[in-house]
Amino acid sequence: MISKLVTLALLSRFILCSSLPNVPGATFGSSPSPFEVEVDPGFIDSVYDRVLHARSPAPLDGLNPANADGPGLDDFHKIRDFWLHEYDWNKTQQSINEKFKQFTTTVESPQSNYSHPVPLHFVHHQSPRTDASPLLFIHGWPGSFLEVEHIIDLLTNPPNSSLPAFHVVAPSIPGFGFSPAPQYPGYGPLEAAHSFNSLMIQLNYTKYLINGGDFGSVILRFQANAYPENVVSVLSNFWVIRPNATDNARLAANTTTPDETQYMTALNNYVTKNSGYRFIQQTQPLTVAYSLTDSPLGFAVWIWSLIKHTLDPAIKKFTPQELITWSMMYTIQGPYAGLRFYKESQQEGNFEGFSFGTLPYVSQPAAISEFPYDAWFGLPLDWAQREGNVQVRYVHTRGGHFAAYEVPELLARDLWTWFGGLV
Repeated sequence: MISKLVTLALLSRFILCSSLPNVPGATFGSSPSPFEVEVDPGFIDSVYDRVLHARSPAPLDGLNPANADGPGLDDFHKIRDFWLHEYDWNKTQQSINEKFKQFTTTVESPQSNYSHPVPLHFVHHQSPRTDASPLLFIHGWPGSFLEVEHIIDLLTNPPNSSLPAFHVVAPSIPGFGFSPAPQYPGYGPLEAAHSFNSLMIQLNYTKYLINGGDFGSVILRFQANAYPENVVSVLSNFWVIRPNATDNARLAANTTTPDETQYMTALNNYVTKNSGYRFIQQTQPLTVAYSLTDSPLGFAVWIWSLIKHTLDPAIKKFTPQELITWSMMYTIQGPYAGLRFYKESQQEGNFEGFSFGTLPYVSQPAAISEFPYDAWFGLPLDWAQREGNVQVRYVHTRGGHFAAYEVPELLARDLWTWFGGLV
């Protein structure tokens, strides 16, 4: 009787302590439970009011190009006007609940240095195919579980039986989407890897595959390294390798290959011109979190500054509806934890100063998918092999950073081809 009371007390502690700001009905027990998004209407009203009273910066004439300092005022006004006059959170919320089978749970990971229970929100779509394989899909910044929206049906229900099918699990990184933010420091990509492995084991997927981009690709490399008995293989669409001194010397001497030159040039452009957001998020995230928490419109423009440079303009125009909804995946519980994930990532060695760091070696068979509007496009296969058993490199002529969302048919083809040869 005493042991049962202790169990109930621990379970109630999980539920009571793992609340989700502005989503009062969210609970996180010790096993998966169905979940639907239902945000406090009063909070949605307060967001609207903040957008209504948002101030724009004073215009500056003569900038060349007009967006040299960041997204232009035309972007600001377009997003604001759509938010005020057309955006409907209730319809958006209903659409999310209709498209995704969502769940919540709590996991603990004995191997993690983060000793606290971790509440998680995740999407779980099972394929009707009896031969389907478990696939963990991990999102990045400034995305969320919504990144899987356009590819999940292709993976669970391929167009013909000759292609492999997958049971797709797409969790929200804690502090992103509807996974509550960590309450203590020390939760970065390595800890997320521990949590996501525990999630897969809880779902009875003891052997599984992983796909991820951005932070998802960082987490998958930690996860494959830490759990070689569980992770069968990975496909990454953000496998960044830091150039070494010899690489830089060869570039200066004009002796690099075309791929090496393109890769190093693109990476350098990202580091020096397009990653100002990252420097503050990995050093003083709380400083910017005050203003971005207080201004939903300011936060939407903050992430738009990154998103707009990573899309293939010939095939994808991000609409105000999409941008606002993506930004709400942070605004609802507050963006601080998502911003701070960069600081935790740097402390785990993923960033070294202004550049990228070195990640754990992946011994399992791995593949990489490259899209031309991503910062690491052009990475040679032999460079990728410096930090993993990378056997295949898929290079595309269109697409960008959010491949699963932007060019789902291309990424799905890579996943079918690569994993189909292994499972």
